[in-house]
Amino acid sequence: MLGPVDTADDSRMRELYAYPENLQRCWVRGNMIASLDGGATSDGKSGGLAGPGDRALFHLMREAADVILMGAATVRIENYSGAQFSIAQRQARQRRGQAEVPPIAVITASANLDHDAKFFTRTEVAPLILTCTNTVADARHRLGAVAEVIDASGSDPSRVEPAVALRILAERKMFRVLTEGGPQLLSTLIEDNLLDELCLTVAPMLIGGVARRIATGPGQVHAQMRPAHLLTDHEGYLYTRYVRGQS
Repeated sequence: MLGPVDTADDSRMRELYAYPENLQRCWVRGNMIASLDGGATSDGKSGGLAGPGDRALFHLMREAADVILMGAATVRIENYSGAQFSIAQRQARQRRGQAEVPPIAVITASANLDHDAKFFTRTEVAPLILTCTNTVADARHRLGAVAEVIDASGSDPSRVEPAVALRILAERKMFRVLTEGGPQLLSTLIEDNLLDELCLTVAPMLIGGVARRIATGPGQVHAQMRPAHLLTDHEGYLYTRYVRGQS
């Protein structure tokens, strides 16, 4: 265990949260937060659990990514904007051979998204809407002016196949994938053995109630993970990073 750490120490944090080098496939990193008693939200939003250190890591992980992958429910609830970077951050990304700003990619079978959402209106790059065969034509009609709409179905035309979505991202050289949830998308990635690492912040608070877990879905698996690092800060937040282990 390292700590306490200063999550604003960009050089040290970048080293600790660097993606593997020379990727030839998508490496999927999940970034989530939970309370001590396992709740993933406070008052319905994950941001209610965050502190300054977690927010700093949130932005650092976005800066490292080629694409930010989300489920539609998270986009609606959190109302995230597109990634916002300084000139220095953009230059660092260019030196690494990345686009200045990573797009947000949304997995959604219905493509039922509000045109006024900030990830449409407050972004420099058009989002990617990864939807299904049954919906793609209508989604392109409704959203084609503000996003790139892509068919990411597999054998079932009524659902998005996450493995197909990742293959599409890999074909675009978007290998460094950051997913910020929500719980249903994270659960699907776990069930399909597509999650390579999980960065979980444990907030030093108890919330009780019926808050959802970080992963919520019908399937249940035992995906073995191994710890890469364990950090803490002066406010008592715990920053864990686990990578996929051998089964």
